Amino acid sequence: MHVPVVIVGAGPAGSLLAWILRQRGIESVVLERKSREYVESRIRAGVMEKNAVDLMIKAGVGERLKKECMYHPGVVIGLHNEHHFLDFDKLIGVGVTIYGQSELTKDLLGALAAEDHKVFYEAPATAIEGIEGDSPTVKYAHEGVDKEISCDFVIGADGFHGLSRHAIPAGILKTYENVYPYGWLGVMAKAPPSKEVAMFCHHERGFALLSMRSPKISRLYLQCAPDEDLNEWPDERIWEELDTRLGAPGWELERGEIFQKDVTPLRSFFSQPMSHGRLFLCGDASHIVPPTGAKGLNAAFADVSVLSAALIEYFTKDDATILDRYAGVALARNLQCQRFSSGNTAKYHIHPDSNPFERRMQVAELEYLVSDETSQISYARQHTGLPFDYWPEI
Repeated sequence: MHVPVVIVGAGPAGSLLAWILRQRGIESVVLERKSREYVESRIRAGVMEKNAVDLMIKAGVGERLKKECMYHPGVVIGLHNEHHFLDFDKLIGVGVTIYGQSELTKDLLGALAAEDHKVFYEAPATAIEGIEGDSPTVKYAHEGVDKEISCDFVIGADGFHGLSRHAIPAGILKTYENVYPYGWLGVMAKAPPSKEVAMFCHHERGFALLSMRSPKISRLYLQCAPDEDLNEWPDERIWEELDTRLGAPGWELERGEIFQKDVTPLRSFFSQPMSHGRLFLCGDASHIVPPTGAKGLNAAFADVSVLSAALIEYFTKDDATILDRYAGVALARNLQCQRFSSGNTAKYHIHPDSNPFERRMQVAELEYLVSDETSQISYARQHTGLPFDYWPEI
């Protein structure tokens, strides 16, 4: 079996790429190691930049998003137990959109299924070979049978732990990583959001974040140890700690039933090059950011925007110009996402090894941010996202 494109990974990046290519008549096969139910139920960030929203709409899979999303015109910064609203709409005319990544994934996989697109679930890729030639092959297992498919291009969208990145020769692949000495204890609660927008709080006891997934579901986080034991965090302790870190005079935190708890270690990671031969990496397969900047999904969609434009140009016009530029363009943008995400993480969190001077400078930086409009404009532009370098012709 031979197809133009094999996409390894059916998460948002892989499924959106498959859908966009399908709109231009470019055949692809998607290989996913997990079940469809598992992929659709994974809880991930729900903050979308305008460009990511526009790409979904442009691709024709944004109708439910438009109906059910929540628009945030800015963010609140908590400092000294006071709340400071940064009005992005007023500062730069752009906010962000809240739409759960699991819902977005359902939209994409549902659209592919409705057109009987070839998405093979529980079909882990076992080898990617021949990427330096004209017809690479992907070996995979499906329904107890070992199979192989050849293609013109392999797209690695299989996440940080996937196979694709490791198909690039070790002597060529370079990786950069920073593992943070803290993590996030996250909860989902059946409680209406306590703010109209997300709130990032710096507190001497650690960072806290108030966010939401819908008008009835709150998503809340506490800085914790990366190996924190959830058994030591009964619901009442979580609510009390959230009250302490998020609280302000005259404001109350809405409480409700906590129906999910998790601990997420934080890391920054990226690799280069993002392509080698006929293999192109996309999304988490090449880069991971700490969630403080909400850039993971958006960075992946930026990759898809360039890569889909490149493949469409190649297959419809026999023009490889954008394809040849992909690795450099995508890496340059991702480095700026890495810079903002790591800086934003350092801005709010308490580093266990920081000294009193460093902690006071951290507070001084936040004091400057909440009081200076020029600083707020810069922050708003970075928070709401860099422009996409290319848009596919759909």
